[in-house]
Amino acid sequence: MRSKAINGKAGISLVLHAHLPFVRHPEYDWFLEENWFFEAISETYLPLLRIFRNLEKDRVPFRITLSVSPTLGSMLQDEFLSQRYTDRLEKLIQLAEEEKKRTALVYDEYRLAEMYHTMYSQCYEEYVNLYGRDLLAPFREYQQKGYLELITTAATHAFLPHYQEYPQNMRAQIDTALEFHKSVFSEAPSGFWLPECGYYPGMEKYLESAGIKYFVSSAHGVLYADKPPKYGLYAPIECGNGIAAFGRDRASSQSIWSAEEGFPGNPVYRDFYRDIGFDLPLDYIGRFVGDGSFAVNTGFKYFAITGKKSLENKHLYYPDLAEEQVKKDAAVFVENRLRQAETLEGLMDRQPIILAPFDVELFGHWWFEGPRFLEEIIRGIHETGGELELITPSDYLNSYPVNQKATPAYSSWGEQGYGQVWLDGSNDWIYRHTHKLIERMSELVERYPNETGLKKRTLDQAAREVLMAQASDWPFIMKTGTTVPYAIKRVKNHINNFNYIYDTLCCNCVKTEWLTSLEKRDNIFPDLDYRLFKKG
Repeated sequence: MRSKAINGKAGISLVLHAHLPFVRHPEYDWFLEENWFFEAISETYLPLLRIFRNLEKDRVPFRITLSVSPTLGSMLQDEFLSQRYTDRLEKLIQLAEEEKKRTALVYDEYRLAEMYHTMYSQCYEEYVNLYGRDLLAPFREYQQKGYLELITTAATHAFLPHYQEYPQNMRAQIDTALEFHKSVFSEAPSGFWLPECGYYPGMEKYLESAGIKYFVSSAHGVLYADKPPKYGLYAPIECGNGIAAFGRDRASSQSIWSAEEGFPGNPVYRDFYRDIGFDLPLDYIGRFVGDGSFAVNTGFKYFAITGKKSLENKHLYYPDLAEEQVKKDAAVFVENRLRQAETLEGLMDRQPIILAPFDVELFGHWWFEGPRFLEEIIRGIHETGGELELITPSDYLNSYPVNQKATPAYSSWGEQGYGQVWLDGSNDWIYRHTHKLIERMSELVERYPNETGLKKRTLDQAAREVLMAQASDWPFIMKTGTTVPYAIKRVKNHINNFNYIYDTLCCNCVKTEWLTSLEKRDNIFPDLDYRLFKKG
């Protein structure tokens, strides 16, 4: 992949992290939590590719870093989920047609129904006809063209600091991710997105062994390093073994994430929470979305944020007003980055890098106008005439390979900045089980070091269950109190599946039919080798 020299006052590095937990349930005709994936395709991944096409067509250069988690990548290439998403789009287009009829006499609502009809029809055209139901291919193509730097994260997005006592697990999470990434994107990644930006001193040795060159850190991880960083957050620090840690820029992050000051909270933007799935009768909505037994989100949202205290007294959403606001907010974002660059000019012996990392699902899913905001800031950066430049962390390291040596502090980007989001009274029970699973998995490797055939399949599935039980999504959900029963069930199922496998191996009575059904349902990492969990 070609690199870019830095010539402007500052390099702006947009690092977007695309991740969802592995959710796939063919045993049900319809499954609520699969909608996380379907909504993200319609509202984030397809719009992101749309802005890439627009920029390329208008010959606006861009360089973005995109992390695609192995769990998300596995779902994007899954034929079963692809068919379910296609079926969902067809139903949503039908719903939009019915909504146009229902709102025909109320112009302001009708134009919103028409907007959704256009949106979902476009999604269908792009997904089915333009991309052939394969969204990994266009991301790979943009990497080959030099627009994207694709990086990876841990195999199942485990919060790695909570597993630091198990080197074999660290290697399994990292090596499995790298193998998956290379299999779908044809290149080894240079960077690694630490799940939840969770870092502990010493983690870098595993990244070095895997050939990784850099990772993204929270701001305080760099600022509270064992040696004060000479350039603050505006240059990476080097962990002593050649691995660079790039700190998250607080100002650019605050402008998006802050509940009080962030752009997405503007009252003219579309409200995320109010949805016609809860406003209209179930017997009407249930024909198109869900199984008709309870109310669900449809994605059809007709109201603006207006006020944050109640879902009731909302004003209708006006896309034209939102579009005007997007352009204003994007201009402010770019202007503030210019001011940062001007302030830093002459204070450093190199160009600064302003690192802006975000969960990509924020743009489009949580913040409906987010993809347009991204497009406008990319165009705005280009219009600075080179004073600001979009770069990747790899570009920066190619221009400035020598950096200050220091070890970042234990940190994450979660609430309070450390590890308690993923380890508190709501979810701490998980770890006594997942730690035991790792120990037992390593024991199985010692007992069965060179298995083939059915026994190897069984051991590989055991390793798969160990990895899936560790997803950071499940303790996060338990902490935040959203779909808690599902998160608890997922962790317990993976624990129970592993223990059942362990017991059947001990008595040499593996049930082929049960194993096959498990492999078909959770078909992630088909080439996983259980020996990754070998100690030493």
